[in-house]
Amino acid sequence: MRTQTFLQTRWAKWLLGFVFWTFLGLSFAGRYYILLSSAGLYVTWKEAVTSSLGDWYVFALLSIPVMELARRFGLEEGRWKRSLAVHVVGSVLFSLSFMALRAELATWEGGAGFQEAFKNLLVKTWHFNLLIYWVILVARYAIEYYRKYRERELAALDLEKSLAQAKLQALQMQLNPHFLFNTLHSISSLMHQDVEAADRMIVRLSDLLRAALEGSDTQEVELQQELEFLKRYLEIEQTRLGSRLTVKMDIAPETLRARVPNLILQPLVENAIKHGIEPRARPGRIELRAERHNGTLALEVRDNGRGLPEGKVVEEGVGLSNTRARLRGLYGDAHRFELKPVEGGGLLIQVTIPFQEG
Repeated sequence: MRTQTFLQTRWAKWLLGFVFWTFLGLSFAGRYYILLSSAGLYVTWKEAVTSSLGDWYVFALLSIPVMELARRFGLEEGRWKRSLAVHVVGSVLFSLSFMALRAELATWEGGAGFQEAFKNLLVKTWHFNLLIYWVILVARYAIEYYRKYRERELAALDLEKSLAQAKLQALQMQLNPHFLFNTLHSISSLMHQDVEAADRMIVRLSDLLRAALEGSDTQEVELQQELEFLKRYLEIEQTRLGSRLTVKMDIAPETLRARVPNLILQPLVENAIKHGIEPRARPGRIELRAERHNGTLALEVRDNGRGLPEGKVVEEGVGLSNTRARLRGLYGDAHRFELKPVEGGGLLIQVTIPFQEG
């Protein structure tokens, strides 16, 4: 980023331009020296460098108005004929200006007179000067078109990112009411059985909502923060279900700082409770596991509920379908989200995402 900023400064562009034209001058100086030596004409290296750099520094000076003409007269549709006519005239003036400046330099160096030097340059460099003009022009257009292409590409990427962010935000906003309605339903059911327990659930729900609202604009949080939120939710469910629900967590310490999607575990645990634990009268168990494997974070939610009847496909509700969509939006093909039956009964949900520390 610093290098890119440096290259965008005005004096850095002038410095790069000077280096570029100097490099061309030295390259042609070597060619000039070798050609004259091969022809049996004696010339010193100093003379070859001085002559060649003189030519290319004049080209460098004349390239400034060429760049300005290229900026003002582009080849866009509807105006290319006028621009082409301007550049034809410009190339002629460019060639004449080069010969005039070089002839003046030759006179100043004590060589032939201006008129004789101009005639020699007219014969030797007229067509080459025209070529240099069009090369400069094409290079300027190429740079400008590339710059516009990059701007459009970056604008498209920004738009795509904004749309993806808006989609993720909408999914998260959809998840919050879903979770809230289910929790309120649990409280409503408990009100007819244990008023004090329902009152405790309302207090815990208040804390839970506060935590959810504080992170509503955040797509990813540390796993430790996600687990703290999940524990508040589990307190509500354990108050409602009592001894029918036990929870075991096996979280590797090195995963606590890993970044995970905000509210990724709550809908998975809610699914396990709703479809695995709650329909059965006997005690149920939910196990959570987090491990790091070769640059990925593996999350598991396992229950010992009724599981899936053989051959039946899981019907994903708002929580699971929302989770799948968010994972796809955040990580693309770099994630896995799988639901598997557990031998002996129950369901295993596995989530694998890239491991990134917060």
